[in-house]
Amino acid sequence: MTRLTDLIHDTSAADRQRFIVESFTKNYAQIIAGDPAAWRGKFRKMASSAFAFYRGSAALFFADVSRDEDPFLNQQTSRVWIQGDLHAENFGTYMNSSGVLVFDVNDFDEAYVGPFTWDVKRFLVSLALIGYQKAMSDAEIREVLASGARGYAHQVSRFAAGEDADFALTLANTSGKLLDVLRQARLRTRVSLLEAETTIVDGDRRLIRGRQGSDLDAASYASVKAALEGYYETIPSGKRRAALAYEVKDIIKRRGLGIGSAGLNLYSVLIEGENQALENDILISLKEAKPAAPSLYVLDEQVKQYFLHDGQRSAVSQRALQSHADPLLGYTTLNGRGMYVAEVSPYTAGLEWDEINDMDDILQVVELLGRCIAKIHCCSDDASDQTLVPYCTEAAINGVLDGRETDFVTALVDFSERYAAIVRRDHLLFADAFRNRLIPGI
Repeated sequence: MTRLTDLIHDTSAADRQRFIVESFTKNYAQIIAGDPAAWRGKFRKMASSAFAFYRGSAALFFADVSRDEDPFLNQQTSRVWIQGDLHAENFGTYMNSSGVLVFDVNDFDEAYVGPFTWDVKRFLVSLALIGYQKAMSDAEIREVLASGARGYAHQVSRFAAGEDADFALTLANTSGKLLDVLRQARLRTRVSLLEAETTIVDGDRRLIRGRQGSDLDAASYASVKAALEGYYETIPSGKRRAALAYEVKDIIKRRGLGIGSAGLNLYSVLIEGENQALENDILISLKEAKPAAPSLYVLDEQVKQYFLHDGQRSAVSQRALQSHADPLLGYTTLNGRGMYVAEVSPYTAGLEWDEINDMDDILQVVELLGRCIAKIHCCSDDASDQTLVPYCTEAAINGVLDGRETDFVTALVDFSERYAAIVRRDHLLFADAFRNRLIPGI
């Protein structure tokens, strides 16, 4: 059997470069046309390193991995809720709806339904790239990848056995680097976030303008406010607060400039919160949702027809993937575009991989991250009412892994090590295409 990675290696540089360019134009031509300057900024960031390129090229990854023959996929394991862009920097802290500070997978913009191995492979490839960037040996990189894959398989087995139903990485059960991140997040406060993002005008809070955002004209302000009224109806009844909490105090427009949000419409909204005390004001974001990177490569029509729009897809997917999800999570439409709504939480902190260099620390962190991936595949929020995946995913995944854990680890480590080498070459081809104006619309 010819491996996907061998096929890519045997592809000429010119053909591979065209394939890389097409992965952007096929998926994002309309968004690029809407704000080419933002995408030029995104591409400059991606050109800076192989890992940055990998972060911003999820569509290319899925175009490739969807062609890979995978012995661990069957009808059920090919239809699992997946995060859709699971690289090593998409983990961090959040305050769950039960008031517990948790370290877990975050960022569900690309979430979809697809093969469970796509998440695990994307994660492990990102680790291989980080290991290469840290000048780790090939043997050390393989050890790190194996730790992540084993952590995933072990946790799936525990879920399937009815154990660890409430598994979460918290202040009470973590140590080392993850505990440091949780403690860092715990020091943050809602007041400090409000002080950074707002100012007091005539005795009430208003969002800061200028570099952080701009005013809307009266018609646009009214449109966003009307869209928010539709959003409130998408919050599950068990998580809905009193009407006062959602009273709009201010709205500004922001511009998506990050690697993942280039060119998308983004609004910051200040709402009242539980009462009229100024320290209880809440900041939420209203963000245009783009098509999920895996969506072009999942050929299941039932999956495609399940979603009203990408804002709904993002919110429904997050509830399906995250236990005790954000109680302010919801969706709406604005000018015909699907919008994703969530709280801008003060309690967020992420891993700084530059600060994790001791091999024992890396192995410990990676094993726990593998367990976190198993959690999102096997556990969901109590308010998740999705009907697209009606079976027990932990049983389905464990069914293909049970007794084959060693084969699973070996196969994924081998794929990830080989594909990371492809990414390093692709990064150079991408940078050359960008420099020489070979990407249409840029």
